[in-house]
Amino acid sequence: MKEGQVTHSTFTIERILPASKERSFAAWANADSKRRWFACHDDWKTVEFNLDFKVGGKESNLVVTPSGSRHVFDATFYDIIPNERIVYAFGMYVNDIRISVSLVTVLFESPVVGRTKMLFTEQIILLNDPDSKNVFNLDEEVRGRVEGTNAGFDRLEKEFS
Repeated sequence: MKEGQVTHSTFTIERILPASKERSFAAWANADSKRRWFACHDDWKTVEFNLDFKVGGKESNLVVTPSGSRHVFDATFYDIIPNERIVYAFGMYVNDIRISVSLVTVLFESPVVGRTKMLFTEQIILLNDPDSKNVFNLDEEVRGRVEGTNAGFDRLEKEFS
């Protein structure tokens, strides 16, 4: 295998949500709510969204950027403990090319009544095409993923306003 074909990274985002654990968890479990807050950029258009929130269930999201690029999020849920934990894995595709595979853990804690500490940890594997001269810049790719995830979480917080 050529060097640089696979790159690993992990990042964690902590948010204090202005809602109970039950409401915070429900924002992930309810398809209408999740569709509203999940997109990572305001100017990306959601074309298809499906959520079957159960262990073994699937979630898919197809968005199109202003430049016409198609981004697909394709996930499977592996562990769900209501109001406590969600574990899922997903592939990310750009124009039908899989660019990454990730394992995500979302934890919900209530240190204060009416507020929830949400811990989101993503273990990401960036995939480079072995025949491509383009190699991911790890820092740039992870920074972009963190920024996009935070943009979604900004909208999640607005769900509770």
